[in-house]
Amino acid sequence: MIGEREVQAYKRDGVIVVPDVLDGQILGRIRQVVAELVAGAAAVAEHTDVYDLEPGHTPADPRVRRIKTPHKVHAVFDEAVRSPQVIAILKALLGPGLRLHGSKLNMKSAHYGSPVEWHQDWAFYPHTNDDVLAIGVLLDDTDLSNGPMLVSPGTHTGPVWNHHGADGHFAGMIDPDEVRAEIDRAVPCIGRAGSMSFHHVRALHGSALNTSNRPRNLLLYEVAASDAWPLMGVKDFAEFDSRLLAGGSVVEPRLTQVPVRMPLPPPVRSGSIYETQSIATKAYFNRAA
Repeated sequence: MIGEREVQAYKRDGVIVVPDVLDGQILGRIRQVVAELVAGAAAVAEHTDVYDLEPGHTPADPRVRRIKTPHKVHAVFDEAVRSPQVIAILKALLGPGLRLHGSKLNMKSAHYGSPVEWHQDWAFYPHTNDDVLAIGVLLDDTDLSNGPMLVSPGTHTGPVWNHHGADGHFAGMIDPDEVRAEIDRAVPCIGRAGSMSFHHVRALHGSALNTSNRPRNLLLYEVAASDAWPLMGVKDFAEFDSRLLAGGSVVEPRLTQVPVRMPLPPPVRSGSIYETQSIATKAYFNRAA
């Protein structure tokens, strides 16, 4: 699916977009499951282990901003990340051993889909080495108008910025004044539905409110080289290995000299990045009324 030019672009910029990775058949199945999940949110009134709800959600008007760990919610999401074309791209970028770290489905509904403030994924889940990335599966045609993910090229080789608030707790975002120059050169991850972005775990990124009349649903998978172990620990080794996508079990983590800030003390509000960032006193993006 990708060649040496794309691999070198990823190494240089920390982000690439690969068009048309998923075919229409599996894309249609995923969309159907998403529609069923959103309809099911009518039965809940607050955040759950599956649903993270938009402000203004009601049973009569279900508003979902995230499906949590979708690969555990429905088999189609696990099938998608294990598809041969996705594995081929991941091996080209990370090597022969691969492990799924986690997944989420960020939903930006028309006119109000919530923004995500500027951050680095590395701040949330540092590993023993940084051969870690996130896949962004575009479930809808995505352009500048419907809140695409924005990534600042080259920031994956720079500092790990402070993601803690004034109270010392992890806040899940960077003071935008600290990264103005990097924000100014950010590029959008746009394309047709079925395309995928791949961004390095240390790349600075965020996304704006969806002000269009179209949805922008982004299915995210976090994938690590199998010899990259999470610094916050492994609680269940059997479950850890069940997430292997390629290669065998690894019990000797590879250690490299990479900058790390631990996400501790834990955030005042947890459950999702939206909740963690919600107490921010200084935000970059506009929010829904």
